[in-house]
Amino acid sequence: MIENQKIRPSQVVGPLGEPLTLASLPAPGTTRWVVRRKAEVVAAVNGGLLTVDEACERYSLTLEEFAGWQRAVDRSGMPGLRVTRIQHYKSLYERQQRF
Repeated sequence: MIENQKIRPSQVVGPLGEPLTLASLPAPGTTRWVVRRKAEVVAAVNGGLLTVDEACERYSLTLEEFAGWQRAVDRSGMPGLRVTRIQHYKSLYERQQRF
């Protein structure tokens, strides 16, 4: 029975080094997504606090939208999540892949 139970951490390290818990994550139904909130959700999923499916359901995100956030963080860190800078970081990443 124990092996069937999902063991999750009670907190994970957030993008700014602060502890993140389910209570400290952005509120369900959040519609204004600033860089910090996106990074917190990505950190929660990466740390095991939430599954991808739970995050998408909780925040009404598509899998593609969340995957885009995750790729942006992996490639460029928090600055990669800035909507106004997506094209800049995308072209920078593509140039790095060529060399």
